[in-house]
Amino acid sequence: MSPSILAQDPTLADFGRDPWWLILGKIVFAFAFGLLATLLGVWFERRVVGYMQVRPGPNQVGPFGLLQTLADGLKMAFKEDILPKAADKVVYFFAPTISVICAVTALSVVPFGPMVSIAGHHTPLQVTDVPVAVLLLLACSSMGVYGIVLGGWASGSTYPLLGGLRSSAQMISYEVAMGLSIVAVFMTAGTMSTSGIVAAQGDATQLSVFGTEIPAPGWYAILLLPSFIIFFIATVGETNRAPFDLPEAESELVAGFMTEYSSLKFALFMLSEYVAMVTMSAVTTTLFLGGWRAPWPITLWEGANSGWWPMLWFFGKVIALVFVFVWLRGTLPRLRYDQFMRFGWKVLLPINLVWILVLSGLRSIEDWDSRSKLIAVGIPAGVLLIATLLWPNRRPQPKPTTQEQVDNRPYGSFPLPPMDLQVPPSPRITRVVAEREPANIVAGSDSREV
Repeated sequence: MSPSILAQDPTLADFGRDPWWLILGKIVFAFAFGLLATLLGVWFERRVVGYMQVRPGPNQVGPFGLLQTLADGLKMAFKEDILPKAADKVVYFFAPTISVICAVTALSVVPFGPMVSIAGHHTPLQVTDVPVAVLLLLACSSMGVYGIVLGGWASGSTYPLLGGLRSSAQMISYEVAMGLSIVAVFMTAGTMSTSGIVAAQGDATQLSVFGTEIPAPGWYAILLLPSFIIFFIATVGETNRAPFDLPEAESELVAGFMTEYSSLKFALFMLSEYVAMVTMSAVTTTLFLGGWRAPWPITLWEGANSGWWPMLWFFGKVIALVFVFVWLRGTLPRLRYDQFMRFGWKVLLPINLVWILVLSGLRSIEDWDSRSKLIAVGIPAGVLLIATLLWPNRRPQPKPTTQEQVDNRPYGSFPLPPMDLQVPPSPRITRVVAEREPANIVAGSDSREV
């Protein structure tokens, strides 16, 4: 089969024609990718964080410590499985399973590559695709919260319940920001199909500036930079990764919703976290980083986007995003819960709405002539600039002095230490000195030295 045919983008018409064994093979491959990426992700995170903290990381079990994660899995499998007395046994058992299934199911609509030939069958490197595939991704991401909430509630303990409630509020808050950031992708690509979104990023976008056509990169991470930044921040919050790991928060809630879990059930929760991290990295690659398409300057090679090579570019982008996840965990401290919620509702959401409004306005004037575009864009930009320059500055309130702060303290406050930082002498010093002074006894004539 010619490379020109293999380099073509899959469409919705190319799905549903494969034999059963090929479909089963794709499903097994997607599941194996999620499982293997999790095993390597745990090792990768330990090695990277160890390098950042100037320590070796796992390096004893296997070459470079590669078998450390496998040893941890065997250790968890043979640990005692403890069931809390107050737990709801059925829900307690199925909660970790829900988290893993939702995380793995999202990989079914992620394109790993273009059309390839497998045993004589012309098929796309993707399990399936539907016209609303991105909505399926959002649904899987939203359903994952049920595993955490039910696991925290079914444990019958206080700390897991608090972790589950935190997770529900966190997921709902950042799901809104994530959904709005994808709206810009829909508007630009004109489709909700994941394979269609990757195909839309294949060609360079032509920007018309004063009548001159300028080629621009096709990746939405560059064209829709605000949406890309907001989407990635929301994915970090959705996957409960640091600095947004509030449902776990070992410094506050012991281990959060996983406190009462052990053995394989705990391993499933940990597996779901890493699978979700890899899945959201793959989704971010698909929506904003061109999917399986090679980055520049690899695209100068004619066969870069044909055959099996695109899988290499796709996995490279996923690994780069996983590295960013690990980088954030190794460098940023955990946010307070109120800061986290305020950031989602008062920062990400308004910025997202304003950006969608601006993008809608720019797309509505695409067919106008250059003069009309200049007027439509220049006048609002000029008004915004003038308003920014002339906006009255709020004068900062004068900071009260230390004495004023002391005088304004409410009645019954705790005593204050001396403001001059000089500690007064203890009243016991005079008594101690007096006790140590020798008695003045006048020696008589008959006194003699002993």
